[in-house]
Amino acid sequence: MSQTQQQPQYPPFQPQQPQRAARNGLGTAALILGIIGALSGLIPIMFWLAGILGVIALILGLSGRGRAKRGEATNKGVALAGALLGLVSLGLSVFGAYTTFKAVDDAVDEINKSVSDTGAKGTDKAGKDDKGSGAKDEAPAKGKALDAGDSVIYDDDLTITVSNAVTWNPSEYAAGHTKGNHAYKVTVTVENKTKAKFDSTLLTAEARAGKDGVDAEQIFDDKVGTGFSGSILPGKKATVVYGFDAPADAKNLTVEVSPSFEYDATHWDLKL
Repeated sequence: MSQTQQQPQYPPFQPQQPQRAARNGLGTAALILGIIGALSGLIPIMFWLAGILGVIALILGLSGRGRAKRGEATNKGVALAGALLGLVSLGLSVFGAYTTFKAVDDAVDEINKSVSDTGAKGTDKAGKDDKGSGAKDEAPAKGKALDAGDSVIYDDDLTITVSNAVTWNPSEYAAGHTKGNHAYKVTVTVENKTKAKFDSTLLTAEARAGKDGVDAEQIFDDKVGTGFSGSILPGKKATVVYGFDAPADAKNLTVEVSPSFEYDATHWDLKL
């Protein structure tokens, strides 16, 4: 009997498929753009560039991470780093925008304040001239005081008038009066011709007496020296009487009125 020799069986040959190259471009691009965006965000004025690059880096980083999860890319960590740097760039962009706009607003406010502070008119207004007209006089020379009864009109039309100094005898309960000195009453009138109410509590009045400019102490006696209170509505006016103590030999009283820190102070030279 003959035996049949069995031939060994081999699995069918399968051709080896070529390995696909890793698609790491998105993750690498995200990392580069994220780094540039974060560096740009360190400069507040470059907030716009940091914001744009941050958005792109975030999108590319998340897309690259998705590729890595599907096995199409091998740089999962790089893509994640790019996405995180994109978030950092966006945060720096928001902070830079806030800082830049705030700096611009502050600069504009300072310019407006400077213009307001230097724009006070030195125009004085006499009650009436020799012909009885109510025309405004020319502005007094710089460094010179106004006369009694004259008015100063500021740029916003706030008008302040100081009357002549009038002698009076303070009561025995008056504060600020020294025996042997003369007491004078000065009336200050504020007319609010602006479009907004004026906080009159900020107004201050001080005085100096004589050629040596000795401080004239303010006298408080009943309603004299109480100062303004509350606000003055547009189109309204308010009047307050101040009292000042001056040496007996003083020939003049220089009164300085400051409406508030937003206005320049104005001086009146009152003859005693």
